[in-house]
Amino acid sequence: MDAQSRGRADGIDPADQWVLNPQTGDYELRLNHSGGDSGETSRTSGARVPNSRGPAQDSAGGRRGGSREDRGDRRNPARDGQDPGPKREVPGQRSRRSANGPRGQESSGPAGRRSRKAPKARRKKALLWTGGTMAFVLVGLSVGGYALYQHFNGNLNTVDVGEAGNKNVFDNDAPVNILIIGTDKRTGKGNEGYGDKGSVGHADTNILFHVSEDRTNATALSIPRDLITDIPECEVKQPDGSEKVVPGTRGVRFNQSLGQEGRNAGCTMETVREITGIKVDHFMMVDFNAVKELSTAVGGVEICLAKPVKDPDSHLNLPAGEHRIQGEDALAFVRTRHSFGNHGDLDRIKIQQQFIASMIRQMQSDDTLTSPTKLYKLADAATKALTVDTGIGTGTKLASLAQELSKVNTKNITFTTVPVLDNPAEKTPVTVVLNPPKADALFAMMRDDTSLTEVKSKKKAAKSKQDALLKGPKAAAADVRVDVYNGGKVPGAAQTTVVWLQNEQGVLKSTNKANAPAKVAKTTLEYAPNQADQARALAAMMGLPGSAMKKGTTDAEGLQAMVLTLGDDFKGAGTPITGPAKVPDDIQQANADKAECAK
Repeated sequence: MDAQSRGRADGIDPADQWVLNPQTGDYELRLNHSGGDSGETSRTSGARVPNSRGPAQDSAGGRRGGSREDRGDRRNPARDGQDPGPKREVPGQRSRRSANGPRGQESSGPAGRRSRKAPKARRKKALLWTGGTMAFVLVGLSVGGYALYQHFNGNLNTVDVGEAGNKNVFDNDAPVNILIIGTDKRTGKGNEGYGDKGSVGHADTNILFHVSEDRTNATALSIPRDLITDIPECEVKQPDGSEKVVPGTRGVRFNQSLGQEGRNAGCTMETVREITGIKVDHFMMVDFNAVKELSTAVGGVEICLAKPVKDPDSHLNLPAGEHRIQGEDALAFVRTRHSFGNHGDLDRIKIQQQFIASMIRQMQSDDTLTSPTKLYKLADAATKALTVDTGIGTGTKLASLAQELSKVNTKNITFTTVPVLDNPAEKTPVTVVLNPPKADALFAMMRDDTSLTEVKSKKKAAKSKQDALLKGPKAAAADVRVDVYNGGKVPGAAQTTVVWLQNEQGVLKSTNKANAPAKVAKTTLEYAPNQADQARALAAMMGLPGSAMKKGTTDAEGLQAMVLTLGDDFKGAGTPITGPAKVPDDIQQANADKAECAK
């Protein structure tokens, strides 16, 4: 019997615990929390409800036959004159009660029973809902809408990253940035032979998943583990609740941002912000075991090999052609780096992107979406495999985030990699460094929420409207009055900007207001309607995008100044903040909707 057809040890198929609520159009979990295993307990506890997706359980834990009408009658002891026991309302089912009496007395004939059947539109809605909430899978990681239920809460491991993340699950009027971290920690059965088994784990595989504000598109940005960068100082919460400050380190590999010196995922999030200027909202972390378990739970992941592969290091041994891999083979595939391209980590990143894209497609396939058993097992395996920040550390929060992410069509998910160069400081390059012109352009596009794919949406119309604020007459530099705050990561940015504005641009009425009350990701310019000409002039000098313009509703009075707050996207005075409208042609891209063969 394969993994998809096995039931639970107590004889209850997990699929039979998911039932359709026709009032909401959602599948809902019905678990017996009474502690008993007998069918009698299940019948009297209220755990089983009409219109179950699978047959009901008899007193021996097996399946009961009979017609739908018979089964519906037997599920309601009140119809047979039995004491139904204490009533327990099931979420989403209260509207089933009639105005004339309690549930169980609302109908007595076949017509009443037929009225409970879910309308076609609601059944379709239910399928779309369950499919949508299961759509997000990255680095062997999946999150299901079913994690909404308390049943999965205990599976999750959480880490408090403090101010590094977002306390809210997401903001409706903002993009969502999630850092997916795959560690090389070797704990778990069967992983002893994978290199340094005593390692505390590094940030081995890293993807910044940026979901647009309007949820029409997403960019999955891979960050090489061997990228030489600066790791900023970060605060780490200790098991006893105290905080430890881990000093920053300059000129080291990105993968040292996790595990080393006691750093947690919050330190990795801050390192990503240091590199890209993008604030990360949440993280999700998986290890070797997660790749094996999740690829098995989804029923295997389809890959294509342009040539046979036999890698003694990763233990991958497959002939050329198409394969469906899971477990050890799936882990070997995402780990191999001596089988494709130039046998380096950058080529392995491409392989991992292909694997992830295939897994997303598998998650959205009819084979997965129409199988309650598979969805249950996948959601259960996913929550057991995950370590997340406390901001999304419950089933409800994680499901809410998953529903947001699932709004993105796979054809609008673009995989790319941070543009890098071989490290010029090494005779035989092993590590890499940023390629500034290309990397800065890509980071600016992501900060400005510009899609890497052509997407027609309301967001584009809104962006056009915002860009229109830049058009019109501009005030003379001598008439521009502005207070400058530093909310970014460049020390002394407010002062250097004021000096540049006064000495090189002629904006003599500019004032340094030092640090902003809080750090911000994007630079903003707040101005009153009667300061629009001043705002346009300053935006042209600074190279501000339309999205930075924050027009007020009331006119300024007297000598009131505009407010310029420099964010993480600010690189220096005189350096334009505006990102390109289109990604440069020579930046590597891959689409999640298209299958490719590994070469």
